Amino acid sequence: MALNELGDDLSEGSPVVLYLDGKRRYLTSVERDRRLHTHKGYVELSDLIGLRYGSKVKSSTGVSFVALQPTIWDYVMKAPRRTQVMYPKDIALLAFRLGLRPGMRVVEAGTGSGALTCALAFFVRPGKVYSYEVNPEFQAVARRNIERAGLLDSVELKSGDVTQGIEEVEVDAVVLDMATPWLVVPHAYSALRGGGHFASFSPTINQVEKTVLELRRRGFVDVKSYELLMREIKVEEGAVRPETMMVGHTGYLTFARKAL
Repeated sequence: MALNELGDDLSEGSPVVLYLDGKRRYLTSVERDRRLHTHKGYVELSDLIGLRYGSKVKSSTGVSFVALQPTIWDYVMKAPRRTQVMYPKDIALLAFRLGLRPGMRVVEAGTGSGALTCALAFFVRPGKVYSYEVNPEFQAVARRNIERAGLLDSVELKSGDVTQGIEEVEVDAVVLDMATPWLVVPHAYSALRGGGHFASFSPTINQVEKTVLELRRRGFVDVKSYELLMREIKVEEGAVRPETMMVGHTGYLTFARKAL
């Protein structure tokens, strides 16, 4: 079952999230004669065959897990990684600002662990994501993560440095998660169709400043930068408050549109 297909029943090969509690959830697939080992005992994955998503299954120690159908959130947050991945809160704004929809063509750099690549491919398929990466080790990890999510048919993994140029033309968006996005701005302008979208994710404000100034100099319009903060609320009867721990900062998102 592909990530963007809905279904009710679990069969061999079905992707599944075994949910224990708010902090522990396990992304796997249903396989005969295989066990998922956890600190609460192991789950016989063959026991899931024939059940419906939402069903409970007990581990060897009698602890109940809920079998849930994975979402793109699970594939982003559970992806094995060699690099830090972009958080879903940032990806959500990116998807809306770029107007991602089926059929779009998007250039991405760098691929990293492929978490953002998965999200982009999920929204644009049957379109295409052309993802550039200079590190072959990162690219190998990304390929496995994208394949695990069932999205490899919508991704073309490319070895290359986009600061030296972008091969594609008339694309709908260029999305950058790299150290020097300002060096890519002129190449992004050449690659984008009229009105096409530019987006970059940067951990420091110095990177944002250089990128925004270059975007303005190259004639991009609607240039905006954002920081998104998200904190979970702990809800207990008589004691509702923000969680003590939170991710205080991930990065800054910069957006722009190509003017002819």
